[in-house]
Amino acid sequence: QVQLVESGGGLVQAGGSLRLSCAASETTFNNNTMNWYRQAPGKQRVFVASLSRDGRTNYLDSVKGRFTISRDNAKNTVYLQMNNLKSDDTAVYYCYTEVWFDGIKYDYWGQGTQVTVSS
Repeated sequence: QVQLVESGGGLVQAGGSLRLSCAASETTFNNNTMNWYRQAPGKQRVFVASLSRDGRTNYLDSVKGRFTISRDNAKNTVYLQMNNLKSDDTAVYYCYTEVWFDGIKYDYWGQGTQVTVSS
């Protein structure tokens, strides 16, 4: 069973930092694009950042310059370093990847980790 397990969330004051981790259960994820999404209360889940296996990154405009996505393939782990946090960053953060097998796409989500930024 493929699993993604997030950690590192918590309560932080505005302007502070947190680093989220997403540990994958299988090394196949090292060849996949890894993503972070977030869902604020009463809102839809939205894309935050992605990192392809060849190192290309993409970010939500509102987090550019503040968030950095990275990966450690030896640990099957992807990170989201979040600096200068704002109250609007408060959300549950999810790790996501997709795997194609025999022409079928499989979606994998973590359980989420809560980030709360106090103003």
